[in-house]
Amino acid sequence: MIFDQLANAALYANLGPRFALGLKFIREFNPAAPDGRVSLDGDDVYALVQSYVPTPAAGRPFESHRVYVDLQYVAVGEEIIQYSPLPALTVTTPYSAANDAALYSGADSFPLYFSPGSFAFLFPTDGHKPCCLWRSNERVKKVVVKIRL
Repeated sequence: MIFDQLANAALYANLGPRFALGLKFIREFNPAAPDGRVSLDGDDVYALVQSYVPTPAAGRPFESHRVYVDLQYVAVGEEIIQYSPLPALTVTTPYSAANDAALYSGADSFPLYFSPGSFAFLFPTDGHKPCCLWRSNERVKKVVVKIRL
């Protein structure tokens, strides 16, 4: 897991061209963009633009992915993404290749506090619980860039 601010995004471009493409997209992202899927490089790199109101972490599952790294970026609003290493979690829904996800239960162990400009790379070993309420229930505008490994 990597958690940082957009001002430091250039530090991570050397992770590879797909990572650089995702970072370029979030640096240039316009929060007025409509929700939906944006293809950046076919199914190898694409963005999911989302708007929602965060909800309490209690009862929400952790998730992980095997094929894609999540680059999660908050453009407007704030939320917490709870992080936990997979060995600390219990599988509740086995991995599905169709949606590249497994779901887990477990204790919230490490909160990542997202405000505008915050981003995180979440790798296959990173259990994460996104969209959690922080200080206010204001609407969040977020981008999740899916980067194929």
